[in-house]
Amino acid sequence: MTPRPDAVERDPGLQPERTRLAWRRTTLTGAAVAVLAAKSALHGGPSAAGAVAGALCAVLWLGFLGLAHRRIHDLVAARPLVLTPRIAAAAVLCTIALAVCGAVLVL
Repeated sequence: MTPRPDAVERDPGLQPERTRLAWRRTTLTGAAVAVLAAKSALHGGPSAAGAVAGALCAVLWLGFLGLAHRRIHDLVAARPLVLTPRIAAAAVLCTIALAVCGAVLVL
């Protein structure tokens, strides 16, 4: 008799590991956006608006990096803590704001 698919016990270590790797990939992507935004801000000579936008991108990336570090740290526990809506919303807002800031600098 074969066990039902929903009765098979899953390895609890795989999901936190995949989630940790996803946070690291997203952080790396944010770093690339921040670096490209800074490069774009300095292209053609520095300007006040470019410097402000570049600094904003750096601050947003650092904010996301802090959130990601906290989440990655939480995932190493035997029973990882649930991602709170407040942290999830902050991560989403940092990501969207970083993307918009990067897009503004490129255009």
